Amino acid sequence: MGPLLLVGSLLAIMVAVAIVVLTGGLSYGVAGLTDPGDVTRYGIMVVRVGADLSAAVCVGSLLLAAFLVPPQKSGMLTVDGYAAVRTAGTAAWLWFVFAIASVFFTAADGAGKPVTDVFDPVVLLNYVEAIEQPKGWLLTAALALLLALGCRLVLSWGWSVVLFGLSIGGLLPIAATGHSAAGGSHDVATNSLLFHLVGAALWVGGLIALLAHARRRGDHLPLAAARFSTIALVAWIVLGVSGVVNALVRVAPDQLLTTDYGLVVLAKVVALAVLGVFGHQHRKRSVRELADGAGGGSLVRLAAVEVLVMFVTFGLATALSRTPPPLEIAAQPSTTELLIGYDLDRALTPLGVLTEWRFDLIYGTAAIVLAAVYLAGVRRLRRRGDAWPVGRTVAWLSACAMLLLATSSGLGRYSPAMFSIHMITHMTLNMLVPILFVLGGPVTLALRALPPAGRNRPPGPREWILALVHSPIAKALTNPVVALILFVGSFYVLYYSGLFDVALKQHWAHVAMNAHFLVVGYTFFWPIIGIDPSPRQLPPLGKLGLLMASTPFHAFFGVILMNMQTVIGESFYRSLDLPWVDGLLTDQRVGGGIAWASGELPVLVVMVALLVQWARSDAREAKRQDRREDATGDADLAAYNAMLKQLADRGGARD
Repeated sequence: MGPLLLVGSLLAIMVAVAIVVLTGGLSYGVAGLTDPGDVTRYGIMVVRVGADLSAAVCVGSLLLAAFLVPPQKSGMLTVDGYAAVRTAGTAAWLWFVFAIASVFFTAADGAGKPVTDVFDPVVLLNYVEAIEQPKGWLLTAALALLLALGCRLVLSWGWSVVLFGLSIGGLLPIAATGHSAAGGSHDVATNSLLFHLVGAALWVGGLIALLAHARRRGDHLPLAAARFSTIALVAWIVLGVSGVVNALVRVAPDQLLTTDYGLVVLAKVVALAVLGVFGHQHRKRSVRELADGAGGGSLVRLAAVEVLVMFVTFGLATALSRTPPPLEIAAQPSTTELLIGYDLDRALTPLGVLTEWRFDLIYGTAAIVLAAVYLAGVRRLRRRGDAWPVGRTVAWLSACAMLLLATSSGLGRYSPAMFSIHMITHMTLNMLVPILFVLGGPVTLALRALPPAGRNRPPGPREWILALVHSPIAKALTNPVVALILFVGSFYVLYYSGLFDVALKQHWAHVAMNAHFLVVGYTFFWPIIGIDPSPRQLPPLGKLGLLMASTPFHAFFGVILMNMQTVIGESFYRSLDLPWVDGLLTDQRVGGGIAWASGELPVLVVMVALLVQWARSDAREAKRQDRREDATGDADLAAYNAMLKQLADRGGARD
């Protein structure tokens, strides 16, 4: 694989440099910066290609170790899994080196200075503080270093899954601080870029890891190829859709053929289309041949060509990041659009909640996908004659609907700009949506719908879910003390520590906050009213006590907000200067009232759910008693009467 990676990397760099040369390096003139020189102009593309490719190899190798080849029965990695983790470790070291180099090059590029001028630590620190992208690369370097060290220590399958998740996290800082994170519509551009980067890393890195596995003549090659084929198809769809969305934010359809940026976009679309068709056909053929007992030679030959075309696409993507978008050149976004990504022309009305939609690519997509997957599982059960309670389906679909409403309707649109609306979204995502999700019983549905792997067969999705539920992480998060502290304490830490003031200015922070609200809410309510068995089983009184313990803290939080004399996030909200907001302090007090009042409804829902579950539990226990009596007749009663008679006889004898 070494020569192929070297040739592919050189090819990607050549494509990127050639396109930037043809476009004339216009980005410096557009940004109003001086040209930093050839070393910086072309060096930044070399280190970007190196960082992207090493990241892809790291992600793909950990994907292979975690999900494409099975571990040993003991849970330890096999030889193939361990080899993939070691490859990921080497790629992580390269990722770290290229990320550190990118800190210097992006700082110099952003300042319009030669890269040699930022070798001074003091100068570099000043540029890093002033420019966002070097900060993103610095965080990426830290995550890559953590991955490199982790890959040297990991021997078990569970930790390979953790490292895989960390490698996906390593892709996010650049999406959050890169080209798409600035200017108008940066919310859509950043969200689409997140999908795009993850899809590209899984597709390219996974294929490279599969090729390396085939070259090593590793075990379970047919299984690995079949699993990757499914992942590659999904990744290609994600790449295509997210790429189109991201491009349309920056270039109008009529500019595709008349601007440099549009032409590069079209070239990338053509390359992805060719890759999608060619890759799907050759993987389909290879999987069939491997299933029939053929060797992996054809897979290696055909996939090598696909990898080279992928590297061309990487070069196109790098060149695209160095080409100024035409809409960004011509547009003069307002202050509101610069801060939150779009303009707000009027106050939000109750009707506007349902009409002022702005689809959230992350949480809106998640709501639709979760609903579709759940319905597919219910359908599978019913097709084989198994029943599934309608109430659980209603609860799950209601949760998906509320998630979509909170993030993509007028609530989601106005949430970044008004504290009161943000608090409605917060409470919905933290309390109402998780309650409905846990009442849907997704784990139970998945375990019933997914087929077991079977004896002496590699573990599959059903076994992965069981491993996640019984993992140390799940047990720690559902510990009553930990769950209560995270659920309640996050309110106070987020809003009263100054963290919320910092988060307001960053789109990625809003995405992270919503994820935190959902995860913390789910792990809190799961042991209390969850249909699925929790890693931490609580007695009925313990469930009620945990719920009651959280209630006063929510009330105090709302009361404190309503009585505060200072505005949280004041500088950000004053920058927006929305004319219909009747005083920032008044809006904050409305948010405090919402936080105080909204805590009552979820408690009522949970109490009702607990009572219903207890009543059904008593009914089930009564039925079990009835069945036992039907099976044994009056044996228990007769034994009890005999015991009483024996006691009475002994008493009479003593008298």
